[in-house]
Amino acid sequence: MPHQKSGKNNGEADADDEQSFRNQLRMMRRAFIASPVRNVITWLAVGIAVLIVATAFGQILLNRWYKAFYDTLERRDLSAFLLQLVVFAEIAGGLLILNVLQTWLNQWIRIKLREGLTLDLINEWMKPARAFRLANAGAIGINPDQRVHEDARHLADMTAGLSIGLFQSGILLVSFVGVLWSLSAGFIFHISGYDINIPGYMVWAAFLYAGTAATLSWFVGRPLVKLNGEHYAREAVLRFSLMRVNEHIEAVSLSAGEANEKHRLQRDLSSVLEISHSLMLALTRLTWVTSGYGWVTVIAPIVIAAPVYFAGDLSFGGLMMAVGAFNQVHVSLRWFVDNIDTIADWRATLLRVAAFRSAILMTDERHENDKRIDFAKAHGPRLTIDHLEIAVPSGCIKLAEPHVEIGPGDRVLVTGAPDVEKAPFFRSIAGLWPWGDGRISLPEGDDIAFVPRTPYFPPGTLQEVLSYPKNPDRFRKADLAAVLSKVGLGKLSGRLDQDMRTTLKLNELELRLLAIARLGLHKPRWIIIDEALDTLETDAYHTVLTFLEQQLGNAAVVNIGRMEPGNRFFTRVLQLHSDPTGRSLRLLRPKSLRTHDPQIG
Repeated sequence: MPHQKSGKNNGEADADDEQSFRNQLRMMRRAFIASPVRNVITWLAVGIAVLIVATAFGQILLNRWYKAFYDTLERRDLSAFLLQLVVFAEIAGGLLILNVLQTWLNQWIRIKLREGLTLDLINEWMKPARAFRLANAGAIGINPDQRVHEDARHLADMTAGLSIGLFQSGILLVSFVGVLWSLSAGFIFHISGYDINIPGYMVWAAFLYAGTAATLSWFVGRPLVKLNGEHYAREAVLRFSLMRVNEHIEAVSLSAGEANEKHRLQRDLSSVLEISHSLMLALTRLTWVTSGYGWVTVIAPIVIAAPVYFAGDLSFGGLMMAVGAFNQVHVSLRWFVDNIDTIADWRATLLRVAAFRSAILMTDERHENDKRIDFAKAHGPRLTIDHLEIAVPSGCIKLAEPHVEIGPGDRVLVTGAPDVEKAPFFRSIAGLWPWGDGRISLPEGDDIAFVPRTPYFPPGTLQEVLSYPKNPDRFRKADLAAVLSKVGLGKLSGRLDQDMRTTLKLNELELRLLAIARLGLHKPRWIIIDEALDTLETDAYHTVLTFLEQQLGNAAVVNIGRMEPGNRFFTRVLQLHSDPTGRSLRLLRPKSLRTHDPQIG
């Protein structure tokens, strides 16, 4: 997979990464503060903090128990040994309850974090026209479903896990540093007749040991941040390719394109496997460090305290207590070592989610230096277009007439030469494509229906689909059956309660007729159609025009498409022209969306 080039050296790139990381952290913090689940998450965090502190206290008690228990073994005192087993059962039982409660709250906070993050992304993504503009914003707009679904879930899980683990390690560190320091007070080294006392000897040894491990782990594991980001990006490309083939499998089969699609999928898979191989090698290198330190830790505290023990200044129980406290301090300090790969993964995922959220917020500012069409409300029931120039990459598209007024009941056909793009005109009327010049004045109210070339139907029964976006309870089944019959879909009148996708499985013509039937049910006063009629066969085309005439006679119909010979339905024709020398749209992304990091893809 090609990488985006950058003219900066590694030092400048790293500085930019750190600055971007800080900015995105601030943005995500502001999103959390504004989240409706903020209070719930805060109380859950407080509850977990209380449990962690209580658990740390229980572990201190358990560490003290070590000395008494091992001393009874050294003395071979059976009655004291049995008593210490009872004490252990009490301490362990309490810790077990605390661990279960902490696990429960841990999972709950993960769910609430995902809820808050996913709802935030959905709310921002689904604001009017944003999703459409984001889809046209370049690489950052590819695979938004993965950012909202998989990346948000992964980020929520890792954020909860890492935050709780870090806090728990911090509490254990504070709790056991004091214990280990006091235990080190009696550590005296006898060297060549000199008695050497190093205050907090075991504490300094633990810090030095864990600090060395952390430094080496970060040095070896740092490349995982970019590797994980690239891995997610390539996985998203493969997932999209698989979805695309599945959605268009009929067309692929009819054109005997399986071999071609197979090569594309194999190429995307090879790209994923290539980065997976690099990730495997990086994780293997990191495992040499983390696992190596893990094995050394088995004997490290005993070796560190051994000189004092063998000098006779420390009992066996005291040795085991010191070892236990050292291990608790070391486990706290080596939290970073144990989680370096997860931290790298978390940071890469955060950058993907934050970059996506930032892109959503910036879609309204995209091409901010380009002039925009002025959208206004018309005075009275009129749709008015004045001096419209629609900016597109190839130049601009404009109407032959500088001033156009369309009133109720008008039948207008907007057409043009075959090489003229017509879709931008439809999108401009709908407010999805604001770049250009001139003014579009829409009639008051929201009684306007836009019919795209490919109609959209939500999941649900035929009754729900026909009623969309209104509640199906607002319409009688008899009315639904009537509009179906009038567009030639009478055979579906008795199947209103059946699922559209799994049971009915309508063909392309039936779906287009269903979109027209929906107009007859909602009865809009203004209907804007984007080339949807051009795909209909002659009989279906005349059926639709008859339906519009009889059921929506008072509605204004603006159809963007080709001229049909002998057509008498449309009483007015507007011509679209392409002007390559006119105002064009600069295809530059906003500066804040540019990055050398491939993980935005």
